[in-house]
This record gives sequence, structure tokens and C-alpha cells, in this order.
Amino acid sequence: MDARATSASFTIHGIGVSGGIAIGHAHLFLGMATEVDHYEITAADVVREQKRYDRAVKEVRDELKELADSVRHGPAAELAPFVNVHMMLLDDSSFSEAPRELIRERHCNAEWALRMQLDELTAQFDEIDDPYLRERKEDVRQVAERILEALAGTKRRMAVKPTREDTAILVARELTPADVILFKQHHFAAFITDLGGATSHTAIMARSLGIPAIVALHHSRSMIREDELIVVDGTQGVVIVNPDKHVLTEYKLKQNQARLEREKLKRLRSAPAATLDGTVIQLHANIELPSDIEAVRSSGATGVGLFRSEFLFMNRRDLPGEDEQFEAYREVVEGMKGMPVTLRTLDIGADKQLDSEEHRVAVNPALGLRAIRYCLAEPQVFNTQLRAILRASRYGKVMILVPMLSSSAEVTQSLLAVAAAKEQLRDEKVKFDEYIPVGGMIEVPAAAIALPMFIRKLDFISVGTNDLIQYTLAIDRTDDAVAHLYDPLHPAILSLLSSVIRTAHQHEKPVAVCGEMAGDVDLTRLLLGFGLRHFSMHPAHVLSVKQRVLNTSLPDIAPIVARILKTDEPDKTQALLEKLNA
Repeated sequence: MDARATSASFTIHGIGVSGGIAIGHAHLFLGMATEVDHYEITAADVVREQKRYDRAVKEVRDELKELADSVRHGPAAELAPFVNVHMMLLDDSSFSEAPRELIRERHCNAEWALRMQLDELTAQFDEIDDPYLRERKEDVRQVAERILEALAGTKRRMAVKPTREDTAILVARELTPADVILFKQHHFAAFITDLGGATSHTAIMARSLGIPAIVALHHSRSMIREDELIVVDGTQGVVIVNPDKHVLTEYKLKQNQARLEREKLKRLRSAPAATLDGTVIQLHANIELPSDIEAVRSSGATGVGLFRSEFLFMNRRDLPGEDEQFEAYREVVEGMKGMPVTLRTLDIGADKQLDSEEHRVAVNPALGLRAIRYCLAEPQVFNTQLRAILRASRYGKVMILVPMLSSSAEVTQSLLAVAAAKEQLRDEKVKFDEYIPVGGMIEVPAAAIALPMFIRKLDFISVGTNDLIQYTLAIDRTDDAVAHLYDPLHPAILSLLSSVIRTAHQHEKPVAVCGEMAGDVDLTRLLLGFGLRHFSMHPAHVLSVKQRVLNTSLPDIAPIVARILKTDEPDKTQALLEKLNA
């Protein structure tokens, strides 16, 4: 479709990675192309060409180091690990040595040597089955592009400076961590990119900024012109270019309603979360890094229901030591000022690999050595983390959450590991909370079905619905080919969830849901009807879920929830859910 010739309205579909609606004018970001010239050099010029390549690598290294230093403690601190990954790639022999060898062997220019090396590396990544690892190919390509830019003496650039950044929509083929840090200093209304996935830097940054973003649009960069009017629906993953007046009016109305809704929701921040019949509901937040605490405070959440500690371990070659972990945990605990912090022990696995070769798990680890299985297989790693958590427990209310339990033996071994860490600290006269609660995540069907076997030994449980759905329905949630089969309303899922909550109540043990279902406001009443009284979700969802809680009468919803549990027809389930939320 040639939008340039007609300026006609057209729609592009991609992956919505950050929800909301933005309406603004396109602002094109011109990334560096990797097409380069190829020319031969004489044997006498080889050393000079290698030195030219070395200078380019040094220039990029200096840029990245300056960038990493500038963001380490600032508002974009969450991107520092990504910049560090690019620095490590730059120092890898794939970039520091291989192109120099190609210059010597092929007598070619530095740009062409790097181009050949990049082609070989990307081909290797294409053969990797794991989608998360395959997506890291983009990091390799971005580093190569930076070196090419240094060789050419050019910089990535925008077409022109936008006249109004707050309504400008950034259109790019892709965004590197450095690009995103740069743009975080501006105030774009939305990001859309041709490349990227759910774990891309664009997705992570857009979610942290709370602005709409769509990735994997494939050809938007070539189809959209500078300053064209665009509607970005990040929730639906739809970009509408040159919308007609009716579509524009409709989206302006939706956008205005959403803005008013957000403003109204802010008034609920300090209001207690209770249903119309007076039942108090706990609304906590999920976080990944200590820097997320500010978002938790702004959301009005009354605790951290899930601290995904594995993000401290990712995007680095080494493992964080006990002191480094302790400082991170203490920062969160102190930041919550007495409110509870549930700290999940290391959960690496299918979509969360470590960069360290020594500690990398299997290629397809979803059913393999992941989460608590990995920690029990690496007792020193587990012990280091448990000691750090226990040390942090003296600064506030901390709870330990063990992920992916599937056998009674794993519970026993986990508790023994906690006891051993406590004993070490006592011997060293280090203070900690002697009565720190230890809970388990229920996220595999075995644990949900045989819950009494687990719950008798634990102080509390938390249901991870993302993995529970994945394992119950046998769906790899990172695989686009089967993503449409991921169904939180599947009768098996609803039956398991209600059963887990009911069983926990029977054993008088606290139960929370910390998966994506907890933050889906359309499911809030359903979960309340199952008996759930403790939700944990992304901070951005807390206020909308609280509003739904405040407008819910538990006696009124009970009959409809009971009917949903007895239904096995998707259409009827959906109709009942709409009635429940009416």
C-alpha cells in the first residue's frame, strides 16, 4: 500500500506491548542501515584498516560507558543492564577479534568484514529454538550497527525535531536501549516499531513510561510519512494512519474517556479497598527492580505481593553476590515503610535465562531445570540468596516465596535450606526475622490438584496464573503459533483456581493470585466470587482493580460465579462474565 501517493487511511496490525490510546503525528526515526560497500585493500593496508576498526570499537565502547554511567542511578536505571549487555558483546571476540581476522584474511574493508561477521552471527541465532534467546539477535545487530556508524562517522538521527513532542508518535524500524534512553528525556505520546517482541527494550520502556506501544509492525517505517496523523491503540495492537473524521472522533472520545477515568481513579489511591458489603481486599503490586517502588507508592498498593528477584540476575555474566542482593532487597523493604514485601526466590527458566554460560539452563527449560529445581541443584546460589533475604528481613515485613513447587520433597528441601541459612546467620550473630513466613507458588497442575500436600508445610501460597495456564493447557506462552490457545477462562483453569482458593481457606492459610489474571479488571469479580481476597498485579492496574472492588457486592455476584463454574461452553462463559461485570 502506498500511503505516500494517496494519503489514504489504512490500518496496520502488530503486537500491542503497552496499552492505551495515543493520537498524534508521526515522527520518523532514521536508524542506520547495515548495507555497506565492499572493496579490496592491499596487504600493506591491512594493519591500517584494522586500526580503523579498533578506533571505531573504542569509540562505541566509550559511548556506551558514558551512557551506562549517566543512567545508572537516574530515572532510566532499568535500562543500564541492557547497555551493559551491549558493552559485553562489544568486548566479545565475535566483535573484538573476528572482523580483524577477516580483514587480514580477505583483504577487505572493515565495514565489509563486520557485515560478514554479523551475517554469520545472525544465522546462528536464527537456528535457536528458544524465542527469548532468538530475540537477543537484535542486541548483536544493534552493536554491529553502532560500530558501522562509528566507521562511517555518522549518528542515528530523527528526520527533524518534532514540533510538539507530547503529541508526537515515534515511528522506528527498531529502538536500541540507547535510543530509548534518549527518547525517555523527551515526551513522546507513543512508540511504534517494525521489529521487536514482548521482551524487547521498546516494550519494557513503554510499559515503564505508561505510554502506548506496538511492535512487530514489519513495514510501518516505510509506509508512514513524517507528520502523518496516526492513531495508536496499544491495547488492540492497531495503528490507524490518516484516520477519517468518524474514526478520529471515535478514538478522541475513547482517549478522553480514558483520561478522565485515570484522573478519577487517582482519587481512589488512599481509599481502603473493600467491597460494598464491607469485605476488605488486599491489593499488592508486582515489581522487578528496586526502582519500581516509586510506581508502587503512586498506585496506592498496600504491599509488594511479588518481587521477581531474577531480574537482578539477568543481563549480566556473573551472579550478584550476597551483599549486592541484600542491598537491593533492603532498598525495597525500607522503601515500603513497614508494608509487606513478598520476595520470590530465583525463578530462571523458559523466558528468563541468565547470560552466564556456567549458569545457563537447558534450551527448552519450561519442563526442565528451572525455578526451585534449579535452586536446589545449585545450593550455593540458593543459600546466597536466602542469606541476603533473611538479612533484609530485619528492616521490615518480608516473606519468602518459593516458585514452581511440584513435589512435597521440594517443599521440605526448601524449608531445610531456609533453616540452614538461618543457622549460619545465628552463628555469625547477624540479625534477621526468626519467624519470616515461607510460602509457595502454585503454578503447575500437580501442586494445584494435590494442594494439601504442600499447604500443610507452608505459611501461605500464591497462585501464578501465567504458568498455571501454560502447564495446564500445554501451551508455550512465548510461542506466537499457539498464543491464541492461551485461555484464562478455560473450564479447567477456572476449576483449578476456585479449588485452590477454597482449599487454602479450608486450611486457614492465606492465598493470593499474582499472575496476569489478578490485574485483569474483567476478571476481578470472578476471582472475588471464588473467594480470593488478596490480589497482586502490575502497579498500573491497581487503581482500576480497586474501583471494581469498591463497586462489587459479594452476595450479588455469587450466583453468577457459581453458574460460570458449571459452564463448559466458551460463549456462555463469556456471556455470564459480561453479566457479572455489568
